[in-house]
Amino acid sequence: MSPPAAGATAGAAPARPARSVPRRRRAPWPIVAACGFVAVLVVVGVAAPYLARSDPERGSLGARLEAPTLGGADGKAHLLGTDHLGRDVLSRIIYGTRVSLTVGFAAVAIGGLVGGTLGLAVGFRGGWVDEVIMTVADAQLAFPFILLAIGIIAVLGPSFPNLVIVVGLSGWVTYARVLRSQVLSLRRREFVDAIIGLGGSVPRIILRHILPNVASTFMVIATLELARAIVLEATLSFLGLGIQPPTPSWGGMIHEGRDYLDSAWWISIFPGVVLMLTSLVVSRTGDWLRDALDPTLRGA
Repeated sequence: MSPPAAGATAGAAPARPARSVPRRRRAPWPIVAACGFVAVLVVVGVAAPYLARSDPERGSLGARLEAPTLGGADGKAHLLGTDHLGRDVLSRIIYGTRVSLTVGFAAVAIGGLVGGTLGLAVGFRGGWVDEVIMTVADAQLAFPFILLAIGIIAVLGPSFPNLVIVVGLSGWVTYARVLRSQVLSLRRREFVDAIIGLGGSVPRIILRHILPNVASTFMVIATLELARAIVLEATLSFLGLGIQPPTPSWGGMIHEGRDYLDSAWWISIFPGVVLMLTSLVVSRTGDWLRDALDPTLRGA
């Protein structure tokens, strides 16, 4: 009887099964579509002068209140119709995208900088400063901010810088309260006590160890606040306290078309639909970011 072949002895260790490589969870197609929609909005806002078919501020009284058509009285195609001054609705929506995104991103930057800094500082230090800041935050939450914004802009005057500042300061409370609660939890962790025991400075602890742990939460809040800032800008423009005519804005276009809803519905309906879709899509993108960046939800 022939001897067993080498490597086939009874005492040989069994072959190890191949280690399964975890697959990266793919985002659902609605979320991919939402991110694509946001990217398209950014491209439209940047390339507005090249995409708009006509001057959004120049009208033609001979082509006023035209329904969506491929050949208007002025010889131009108005895919979404014209308003009461003969201005192309599509071109005004395109330029309004630039205004809304500019105000939204600027407001998120201001609110995130102010609220994030305060949330990190008072959450780590605490004390009477924490109580004062949180009292101010509670007071702002208790008071309807839209009334406060109307009062501020009525005093300072409607202008683009004033609008950005008002909308930006409206969102600092969310950053401050959420980040403060997370910093309070991280402040009690053992690694923070160890770093303090080793002589680590407070700025280094916050920047190197606390901030990376709350960065995902900050990104989610910023995305959700972007949608709220866009809607707030449209609300103030609708009330006549935001972007002033003839500069196009979605809220201003809705306001201009409210007297023509029975005869020229497209003046208000199309910018209203774009505003609704933008708010919905940006909010859904924030929800997806929360699920993707939160380690407790990755295995769900």
